[in-house]
Amino acid sequence: MHYRPVDKVPVQYYYCPVGYYEHGDKLNDLYSRLPGDFEPFRRVPVRGPEQGDYDPDGSYHAFRRDDWGTLWEYRIFGIAGIPCEYPIPTLDDIDSYKFPEVSPLSAEEKKEMRERTAAKQKEFYAQLPAFNLIERLRQLMPDEELYCALELDEPAVNQLADKICAYNAEFVQRAIDAGADGISFGDDYGAENAMLLSPKTWRRFFKPRLKELFAPAIKAGLDVHFHSCGQISPILEDFRDIGVTSIWPQLPAYNMEELAATCRSLGLAVAIHTDRANTMTFGTPEQVRDLIRKEYEVFDMQNGGSWFYVEADNGFPFENLQAMVETIAELRDSRS
Repeated sequence: MHYRPVDKVPVQYYYCPVGYYEHGDKLNDLYSRLPGDFEPFRRVPVRGPEQGDYDPDGSYHAFRRDDWGTLWEYRIFGIAGIPCEYPIPTLDDIDSYKFPEVSPLSAEEKKEMRERTAAKQKEFYAQLPAFNLIERLRQLMPDEELYCALELDEPAVNQLADKICAYNAEFVQRAIDAGADGISFGDDYGAENAMLLSPKTWRRFFKPRLKELFAPAIKAGLDVHFHSCGQISPILEDFRDIGVTSIWPQLPAYNMEELAATCRSLGLAVAIHTDRANTMTFGTPEQVRDLIRKEYEVFDMQNGGSWFYVEADNGFPFENLQAMVETIAELRDSRS
C-alpha cells in the first residue's frame, strides 16, 4: 500500500460465485495452494441457481429486488445483474423515496467487530467496505435521468447524493471503530476509452463529497482503496488529493507502462487485476503467464505499491486460472 519493498508479492482473492459454479470444488483446491494475504483461505461452497430461476427454454434468468427497492435482472448466475425497475424513475420521485434503515451498532457489536479485526490483523490486511455513490445513483435512477441531472447540477440529485453519502458515512465509521487497516470504495467513472462524465463535472459533484466521506478514515490512519472500471486517467491525481491510497483499475483501459509510472509518481498503489475481457477468457495459458510476468516487471512489484488481485469470472478456462495462480506462486517463491 505504501511503496515499501515486500518479501513476497501480496495476493488478494475475491471468491466470485460464478467461478465456483463453473469449475466446482477444484477451484478451492487451486486457491488452497496459494493462500492470499488479505484473509485466511476458506473453501467456498459450490452453489447454483434456485429452482425457479430459468426460462422455459432452460436458460438461467432470475429477478431479485434489493433492500433499496431496485429490481434486478440476472442472465449469468453469480454475476451482477442489470436494474430493470428503478425506485426513483424521475427526479420528481426523489422527495418521496425512503432509504433502507441502517441501525447503529451496539457497544457489544462494536466490541465483537474490533476483536474479529484484531484477530485477522495478526496475519492479514484488514479492509472493510464503505460502499459507493455513482453506482448507487445509477441503481436508483435510469441513466438518462441521472446523467442529465448531473450535468445540469439539479438540486434534487444533489440532495439524493448527500443522503447516500450520509448513509455510507455510517460504514466508514464502522471501519474506524473496528480498527481496520483500510476501507474500500467503488464507483465506475470510466468507459473503455474515456470517462462517462467530464472531469469538470466529476470535480464539481463527486470530488468534494468523496473527500468529506473519506476524511474521518484518513484522520484515523486508515488507507483508502478505490475501484473504478474504465479509463479515468484525468482524475487519478484528484484521487490522491482526497486521500486515496490505492486503486483497483481496469488495466486494459490504460497503457500499462504509463499507468505504472503515473501511479508510482503519485504514490497510488495498484491492485493488479489481470485482463479478464481478453487474455483470461480467450488467451492461452502461456499468454496468461506472459502477462502476469509483464505486470510483475512493469509495476516493479517487488519494491511495493502493487499486489495481484485474483477473481474467477465467467468464461475463464480452468487452465488459464491455473496458469495465473501457478505463475504468481512462482514469482513469490523466486523472490522470497
